[in-house]
Amino acid sequence: MLDDFRVEGKSAIVTGAGRGIGRAIALLLAEAGADVAVVARTAEQVQETAHEITGLGRKALAMPLDVSKDDQVTKCVDEVLSEFGRIDILCSNAGMFLAKPVAVSPDQKITGWELTDGNWDKPLSPEDWRTILDTNLTAAFYFARAVGPHMMKHRKGKVVITSSTASEEGQNFLAGYCVSKAGLNSLTRCLASEWGQFGITVNAIAPGMIKTGMIEPFEKEPGLIEATLDLIPLGRLGEPREVALLALFLASGASDYISGQIFTIDGGARGRGTGI
Repeated sequence: MLDDFRVEGKSAIVTGAGRGIGRAIALLLAEAGADVAVVARTAEQVQETAHEITGLGRKALAMPLDVSKDDQVTKCVDEVLSEFGRIDILCSNAGMFLAKPVAVSPDQKITGWELTDGNWDKPLSPEDWRTILDTNLTAAFYFARAVGPHMMKHRKGKVVITSSTASEEGQNFLAGYCVSKAGLNSLTRCLASEWGQFGITVNAIAPGMIKTGMIEPFEKEPGLIEATLDLIPLGRLGEPREVALLALFLASGASDYISGQIFTIDGGARGRGTGI
């Protein structure tokens, strides 16, 4: 039965794989039998992840690039096809986080999030907005557009997109982040609709608070992590590998009749009616 969860002989691209959730996904796919192209901005990080993958007995490609640049994405996909001969799995995980208000009051601090004590009078600039959307949303579109024709030709494929519970929320100072993640949910459903006829499944994972570098700003604020844990029924932060296990399920044959879905993994916070 567990063979259904294996991805032996498959090849995958994982973006944002230099650290955190992306790194965990890349390593777990390799554990389950896949060769993996590791994509991120920082060369040292992707090389470290690739080195660990080869240590697991699988092939790895370390590919430092800017996922928000269409030409770099196209070149990346061409190189993966040249090296691996196929792309069976695409995990679009690259993302960034920025907390700034959309606009500021000229005479009063906007309340609602302690983390922005230093940024309450620094509004989200047009450049900030474009950077967040380009990194979190447009990059996933670029990779889908580049990989899609190959998967269509072979009439099979698995696409797993990392969204966020923020996609369903309206949080102070997180307009760019929330909008970009909501866009990923919509992109997931649109791709699933377009590509289902080719045997390609497209799903998204929406993590809550996961123990990665992205929560470092929270950890610097006295009492904030403790207050967050009070909102999570399971009473702890998630681990990157726990998200990766869900990604592996969605990338494997075990999920062949699941497509167009957004899977929340947040320790029960949304089930309690609390978004974090």
